[in-house]
Amino acid sequence: MKIFRLSFLILSVLLTINFSSSAQTDTVSINTLIAKTNKAFNDYPAEKIYLHFDKPYYAIADTVWFKAYVTENQNLLSGISKIVYVDVINQKDSLIQTIKLPITGGIANGNFPLDQVNYKQGNYHVRAYTMWMLNFDNPAYFNKTFYVGEAIDKEVKTHVTYKNTSTDKQEKIDARVQFKDANNKPYANRNVSWQVVTSYTVIAKGRGTTDANGYLTIAMSANQKAEYQLKKGELITSINTTDKDVVSNSFTLANAILSKDFQFFPEGGNLIAGLVNKIAFKAIKSDGLGINAKGTVTDSDGKQIATFNAQHLGMGSFDFLAEKGKTYKANVTYADGTTETYNLPAVNEKGIKVTVDNTDAENIQVKIISNDSFFEENKGKKLYLVAQSKGVICYGAQTALSNKEYSTSILKSKFPSGIAQFTLFTEAGKPLSERLTFVQHKNNMAVTLTTAAPAYGVKKKVKINVSAKKDGAPVEGNFSVAVVDETKVPANEDALSTILTGLLLSSDIKGYVEKPSYYFNTPDAKKNADLDVLLLTQGYRSFKYTDVLAGNLPKISFIPEQGIEVSGILRMNNGIPVRKGQLLLTIPDKRFNLEGVTDPVGNFRFKNLVLNDSSKVTITAKYNPNYKAMAISLNGSPVPTLTRNFSAAEEVLNIDSALTTYLDNSRKQYSYLHTLKDVTIKAAVTPKVSHKDYPALTGLSQMADHEITGDRLQGCALLINCLQGMLAGVTYQDNNFYVTRDFNAGKKIPMGIFINGMSVDVNQINTLNPNEIESIEVFLRDELGLVNRANNVNGVIVFNQKKAPKGTKISKAQLLDLLPKNYEVTFSPQGYNKEKQFYSPKYDVPANMNKNDLRTTIYWNPKIITDATGNSSFEFYNADGKGQYKVIIEGIDANGNLGRSVLRYTVK
Repeated sequence: MKIFRLSFLILSVLLTINFSSSAQTDTVSINTLIAKTNKAFNDYPAEKIYLHFDKPYYAIADTVWFKAYVTENQNLLSGISKIVYVDVINQKDSLIQTIKLPITGGIANGNFPLDQVNYKQGNYHVRAYTMWMLNFDNPAYFNKTFYVGEAIDKEVKTHVTYKNTSTDKQEKIDARVQFKDANNKPYANRNVSWQVVTSYTVIAKGRGTTDANGYLTIAMSANQKAEYQLKKGELITSINTTDKDVVSNSFTLANAILSKDFQFFPEGGNLIAGLVNKIAFKAIKSDGLGINAKGTVTDSDGKQIATFNAQHLGMGSFDFLAEKGKTYKANVTYADGTTETYNLPAVNEKGIKVTVDNTDAENIQVKIISNDSFFEENKGKKLYLVAQSKGVICYGAQTALSNKEYSTSILKSKFPSGIAQFTLFTEAGKPLSERLTFVQHKNNMAVTLTTAAPAYGVKKKVKINVSAKKDGAPVEGNFSVAVVDETKVPANEDALSTILTGLLLSSDIKGYVEKPSYYFNTPDAKKNADLDVLLLTQGYRSFKYTDVLAGNLPKISFIPEQGIEVSGILRMNNGIPVRKGQLLLTIPDKRFNLEGVTDPVGNFRFKNLVLNDSSKVTITAKYNPNYKAMAISLNGSPVPTLTRNFSAAEEVLNIDSALTTYLDNSRKQYSYLHTLKDVTIKAAVTPKVSHKDYPALTGLSQMADHEITGDRLQGCALLINCLQGMLAGVTYQDNNFYVTRDFNAGKKIPMGIFINGMSVDVNQINTLNPNEIESIEVFLRDELGLVNRANNVNGVIVFNQKKAPKGTKISKAQLLDLLPKNYEVTFSPQGYNKEKQFYSPKYDVPANMNKNDLRTTIYWNPKIITDATGNSSFEFYNADGKGQYKVIIEGIDANGNLGRSVLRYTVK
């Protein structure tokens, strides 16, 4: 059932409710509250993104295939934005690459290869967003963690375990590391040196020798008052695999010392005196994962009044009668045997709350309860109950407070599938209590996969038939399908992210959700109860009603992108804008020219450009009179700040162990690839180009705070994007670079940008060819202040270009080409990544049967469309792998109905 954006309202009269404890002077009608909320939802629709990946993890040399589903209110495919960005970020929160894709009808298809240059074994996470989402304080970016193993020329496999032996005065960690070769034979009696590094500083180091089984125990310690603690560092080991060869491995210590926390969440928001309160709780470790716990609750008189046990992933709930004037504490025993005592929230003397019972299949039982004090103070006052889901007001009711308790039943059919938010208001529009619940309809879109046989041979053709229906009627839907060799790609089904978990659960609530698919895989009463407790412990991601009523809505800084755009300003060298200046934009590889004219204040804008990520663009003002006295400045592209991985709890410490089967196959699959070992060549040292070569920068320190060598920039299409994740201690925001420590302290003075000793605009960075850069030096401080004061900057970034070898002669024209032309700019704006076709071999002739086929992703197709009969089909050939193959299909229809199905068959 499609719920229209201007949704229906059920304005029923509730017989009894309770109201706010303070006297109200301003009132607002429920119609006004609903109208303003609906207008906010309609004017500021929230886009959400889900990416369907072909696999949950990968190996170096694999290609990651994905499909993006972009939705708005009611889970309808979005018509708002036409561009989606996908960031790939490493475990150190540095940006590896940004993929830019065109959105057509809410859909985009993409991929990225895990090449041997930019990717190493480790954890990565993907973040997807649109520019429209940047307008909101708490946007629902798509976040997913995946890990990548390495098998090509693998010399050392490792497995590490930590034991925390910290005391009050010292942090202590014992790391037990096992070293094995590529054939899983232990490196016995080998010398190992190790060090702990944090923020480029070595805080501990030592040496040791492995035992007969390849194990080495490393004892690390640091004063807890030290500036850098062990758990913020990284353990780096170097093992002598031969007399001459040394192999290094690194291990994060972030979760080596785990702390625990226990949080309480009263149903409705507050603990109210005189009422039986349901208290949800969550026991969680510092790695973000739940931990089992149990305990008792005692009051301030020492009397035990409740017991509790976690029911799922450290979460649970218990009921007890709260008494006025008393305080309560919980005595918690964790699964590891440790105990802690925590205070419960303070008891409110007056209060009202909304509770929900969602166990009935057809109805939601809503109860509104107030205590005596609240009821006596607010008797007869108006109360409103409003429920919304997916950007739609689905229920509204008004009453005068006449009884202390009221119950009503609301049909679930009035809500779409997903989270429903119930909020109780005063007549002034002040929220009093809130409750989330999950509506799961039985009549979701059903997607059925069928094959002609339950088993097939290796390299045999398989045809899969797809049937999509909703309420028995055929559905025209847009789907993506992945077929994997499950024997080589095993996965925990409960831990997977799916289109259901992404668009119905995770995108609507704040905080990380552990094992989201658990709640959707064959749901039953137990899983529904666990999901209800999850929602009692999570915040909801939506507008605040108080902001809606006060008119405090998001400030729109970024309009929805409808295509690639290049903009900037044309000025004279003295800073005066050029009015009606003539500009010409050319894209040579597209044989494309476009003329433009500046507005009265010199701004120009070229819209709806179509170009690839490798295209170069030139904008020139040379067709104006006196053009040599003009300068073009380009506007930068906004990007969200890089933050700690939202789903860091899913990171894997021991990838070699976790991916043993997968990497063994990968080693055979990519046996033709090899990495070159580093070779040291001793020769005369050629002086490097540095800031010391330029008089304007002589006031800087002799040594930069950080330096990036030019070889790290290879393959960088858009330099400014690559730098955002490389410059340690630097923050990029609003098209400027800032010293992070000063920026966080409120000192927002941009850093100076110098190219070959010349101060330039930040947009000039994209005119540089990464292959011609010798180094980039970062100065977070200017000790003498000479450069900062002279250029009104705070900190300096220096770009040093490679110098031509001595004796090389250049012509006058070449010399002039080296000089910057301010009236003309050539750069590489980030274009669309080229769409590639998944290679699916055909074994239709005997000659092809002799080729080894070790693929793990057997088939990927992001363009499965069911027709008017709800049917579609696809076919492919199996690989050489025997065992169980898994077919996963996910998708959406025009009415926002979601579907997912899994089929397994055997290959003999």
